[in-house]
Amino acid sequence: MLQSTIFKFLKELKINNNKAWFDANRKTYEIIKTDFSGFVQQLIIAISKFDEPIGKLSPKDCLFRINRDIRFSKDKTPYKSNMGASISKAGKKINVAGYYIHCEPGKSMAAGGFYMPSGSDLLKIRQEIDYNFEEWKKIIYHKKFKKYFPKGVDGIEYLIRPPKGYDNENAAIEFLKMKSFIVTCPLSNSDLTDKTAIKKVAAIFNEMKPMIDFLNRSIE
Repeated sequence: MLQSTIFKFLKELKINNNKAWFDANRKTYEIIKTDFSGFVQQLIIAISKFDEPIGKLSPKDCLFRINRDIRFSKDKTPYKSNMGASISKAGKKINVAGYYIHCEPGKSMAAGGFYMPSGSDLLKIRQEIDYNFEEWKKIIYHKKFKKYFPKGVDGIEYLIRPPKGYDNENAAIEFLKMKSFIVTCPLSNSDLTDKTAIKKVAAIFNEMKPMIDFLNRSIE
């Protein structure tokens, strides 16, 4: 579980998003970073029980920096007001389907899937969904899957027209137009500070694993 101080710090950081404040509170940041890293380590162990390759990762393979990349952004605030980690067989460095934990006051979530695959990978995923649509439907319309992810699969961005080689009459067209394949399960602050937090988040990830496997199989 996480300590509640992580939410207090992130809430204050959002209000005081500047280097002077951050430097003055760096010791607190180092404490919560260590806490979050430990949480991710526990998640890695829990996930590896049903997704063995994940066990080879360490938190540093998964944790995102709190510094924002402001080079091409109109928003010049230097820090994120959240902490996150991408837990996939490739860690955060290679874009494959995997699990994601997001910690932010009032906006935490357990998510997963494939975010913005490359053009070549997207073609492969579309083909896999088209060829094996019945299998895809069994995964994403499963009763327990829908319980955790009631909003279903989010494409983030969508094509206006069918992709080349497909038409609007295709039974899978709503998925073939997607540019990402993401599911999310909201988490409250108390979900993550409760002693059952690891068990709860791991159960969410376990339910999305068939979708993760389907997506990764598509590009391999």
